[in-house]
Amino acid sequence: MPRIAGQIDLAKGEAILDAAIQVLSERGLSASMEEIARRARVSKQTIYNHYGSKAELIAALVDRRVADITAPLEMPGADEHPEEALASYARIMLRALVNPRASALMRLYIQGATEAPDVARAVFEAGPKASRARLAAFLARETAAGRLAVDDPAQAAEFFGGMVAGTYQLSELLGVDRGLTEPQIDHIAAEAARRFLRAYGV
Repeated sequence: MPRIAGQIDLAKGEAILDAAIQVLSERGLSASMEEIARRARVSKQTIYNHYGSKAELIAALVDRRVADITAPLEMPGADEHPEEALASYARIMLRALVNPRASALMRLYIQGATEAPDVARAVFEAGPKASRARLAAFLARETAAGRLAVDDPAQAAEFFGGMVAGTYQLSELLGVDRGLTEPQIDHIAAEAARRFLRAYGV
């Protein structure tokens, strides 16, 4: 079977990201690029060719997570069904916020923010800021189509994100009051979307 152009690079990129999650979870921000390369079965230079620096590698990890969270906003038919799209977005967001491995990584980023401000900025830019920007773009499209009436999409995206996140992420980061079940996640997501549409629907 002939190789598809770029296929090997994509596979290597995913292997590097998967290895980075493992190594960072075990060793924190001091994890070496050599160890990440060893786990990914690539050379250290390959990592630098793909991502340039540890901050950019971590940003790519966060970007992959954000792509998963915001995928429902880009699915075919999402624009015609804003409540369902928002509920799906909220559901995936909640699962990500209470995921133990993701929370462990977030603790590392927070703990290392003073010593590694470039990493902290990369995490914020690729994570919360990018997620809210994609949600704001969705809300702007819905408003242009006449399905919503949002005068400030960026602010409304912050409102929705805050409504969904509540104290769930903080409790997970602190290791207290854990244990959102799937039915609870479904209920919170559906209720947030419903109330948001009540506030901004036409």
